[in-house]
Amino acid sequence: MTDAAIDSRGGLDHMLRQAKQRLGAAGLRVAKFIDENRQIVLASSAAALGARIGTSDATVLRTVQTLGFTSLADLKSAILKSGAASTPADDMRRTLVDLKKATGEALDGILQAHAEGLDVLRSRKCRAQIAAGVRALDGAERIAVFGIGPSSALATYVSILLTRSGRRSRTMSATGSMLADQLLDLGAGDALLVLAYGRLYREVKAVFAEAKALHLPTVLVTEADDTPLAKLADVSVAIPRGRPGEMALHGATLVGLEALVLSLAAAKPDAALASLDNLNRLRRATEAQSKSTR
Repeated sequence: MTDAAIDSRGGLDHMLRQAKQRLGAAGLRVAKFIDENRQIVLASSAAALGARIGTSDATVLRTVQTLGFTSLADLKSAILKSGAASTPADDMRRTLVDLKKATGEALDGILQAHAEGLDVLRSRKCRAQIAAGVRALDGAERIAVFGIGPSSALATYVSILLTRSGRRSRTMSATGSMLADQLLDLGAGDALLVLAYGRLYREVKAVFAEAKALHLPTVLVTEADDTPLAKLADVSVAIPRGRPGEMALHGATLVGLEALVLSLAAAKPDAALASLDNLNRLRRATEAQSKSTR
């Protein structure tokens, strides 16, 4: 489905209305869910959507094709271009409704959401993605970690872990025109670890464009691997941030990032151990200096 085709038929909303005349009961249920839960669709696979709607992934994919899209990824691209947006407040409302506003159930719900994320990390697919990410980053002289907004804290933490593991690292967390100064520092021998989600916002576009121009390997950690954003990276690692359409939870993402860093340390154990020994030496030196100035 091309942009021109979408525009000529009056947009995604019109396509959904028109398709309802050609769908059976199961297909109508899928189309209604897509229409009312576009942010959830963006973060979900066909199997996850089928489980949520109460039908098969095959029915989901057939419905998507009946709507006029060649694939689920094609539909996700149209949703992003339609401007459909979900605010943090919207996500919190859905989360609170799901948890029924009870503290005990809130704890159970959060633990269950994290357990589901860990199940994804244990899957053969995610393990293969993380292994591919390690291979892409292992040969780099320096790993730049990009993340803005809430992801900037994760980027800083991962960069610290990488440095302690004997890898040269830096963070990129500026927004707007200030990001240009950080992009200016990129060069041969660098690799990028990008933490980004949802739409193709301008900063992440600029990061991938510069990486491509400099022929730098890129690894993206995101919530789904069949989105326009995921297609920009050499390697995409898909880790859910809680339940689609609800408040973002970063527990599973943090576990996945720590697994990636530890795998890089295991790839060059001598460098990792030497760096940690040096860290201990520097700690002792700074502690001694602190005591002498008291």
